Amino acid sequence: MRVPRKCSPKFYESHVLPILNKKHAIQLTKFDYRLANKLDTDLQKLRCRVNYHALKFTDPIRHIGKMLVERMRLKTKHFIALHLRFEPDMLAFSGCYYGGGDEERTVLGALRKRWKSLHASNPDKVRRHGRCPLTPEEVGLMLRALGFGSDVHLYIASGEVYGGRETLAPLKALFPNLHSKETLASKYELEPFSSFSARMAALDFIVCDESDVFVTNNNGNMARILAGRRRYFGHKPTIRPNAKKLYKLFVDRNNMTWEEFASKVRTNQIGFMGEPNEVKPGRGEFHENPAACICEDSEAKARELLTPQNQTLGNHRKVDTHGSEAEDHLNDNDLDWSDMDYIDNGYTLQAKK
Repeated sequence: MRVPRKCSPKFYESHVLPILNKKHAIQLTKFDYRLANKLDTDLQKLRCRVNYHALKFTDPIRHIGKMLVERMRLKTKHFIALHLRFEPDMLAFSGCYYGGGDEERTVLGALRKRWKSLHASNPDKVRRHGRCPLTPEEVGLMLRALGFGSDVHLYIASGEVYGGRETLAPLKALFPNLHSKETLASKYELEPFSSFSARMAALDFIVCDESDVFVTNNNGNMARILAGRRRYFGHKPTIRPNAKKLYKLFVDRNNMTWEEFASKVRTNQIGFMGEPNEVKPGRGEFHENPAACICEDSEAKARELLTPQNQTLGNHRKVDTHGSEAEDHLNDNDLDWSDMDYIDNGYTLQAKK
């Protein structure tokens, strides 16, 4: 059964509940953003109980996910997880262009035809408006400008990266300690999951959730749910690139010193660093900012823990992150990134008994 986007609880009571009572089980397809963002406080808290406590990944996924985290911790006490989202389908959906000439236009153009509702792309306009994923090199430059050193260990959460090793090479030059589920686990260990993109994404989800700093390169469902979950459980920072402002910097970066570039990156990232209270309660999507479920005491404790944690990973400057620009970014739905999430027929979630 497929329900409308952002519908009210009454719809579930009148249309979904009767079928559930009759059949005792129901599969809700396309279940992102299918419930209104603003509900009564009690329902929002129930939402949190479901999202963060009742729903669990299946045991095999949790086992391998935990193993990946443990292997990262054996390499380093603290690490950054980067949800790169630089796969061909993501780039095709965004309508962006990355300088690959006719071959890139042909390959990504053919993939873009999968989405019948997408209008003709205007790559320059899309990139100017900050709706293109940063390249791996750009993400690396941003992180270095924020003060993360070359010795930091980086976990890459991604499917097959467009351009492969050649595309990742500049990022690896900036952060030589680069890891992924494929480098941490053997083919035999990943075999039960490798044929299912959603199961592989679930493994990445677990590692990203356990990371000290999470960096997202798009504003899709996985990134938003992780950001909300990390806020809910004591708060760990989620860095979102201010792509609209950073675009101009990357274009002009050869015309300025590194110090000037780094200073401007830090300024432009104000409001996008994942600090507590960065976004006002009620703004953005609820599963990214579950404010109704977070106590003030927890936020105060999170602020105490956040600074030393960041100092361990890098000496990036602490900035005031209150501002409307970040909140506007959360509400930018011109591109429905939810259509880009991993989908297959493998069951990856189960309700806790």
